[in-house]
Amino acid sequence: MSSESDQQPARVREPAPDPPTPPVTEVTAHPAEDRQGDVTPEEVRERLRRRAIFLRELAEARELRRRVTPHRSRRARIHAALRRRTFRLN
Repeated sequence: MSSESDQQPARVREPAPDPPTPPVTEVTAHPAEDRQGDVTPEEVRERLRRRAIFLRELAEARELRRRVTPHRSRRARIHAALRRRTFRLN
């Protein structure tokens, strides 16, 4: 019981050709990356000081926003509780 399809050689599928690559343009590094090795300890301290100030002000702004608009924080608490209840397994 041989049919014609059994006698044909198996087709080998060729891989798709690679898409054309875009032309390479000159890329310049970020200025901070160029100076990575020669950062002085004073610069590091100044950056950390500015970061600490920023994070403190950010936390203060969030707290103020929470106090000024309590309905938003209440709504957020309710939605968080509903999300927790949704994924609870019995």
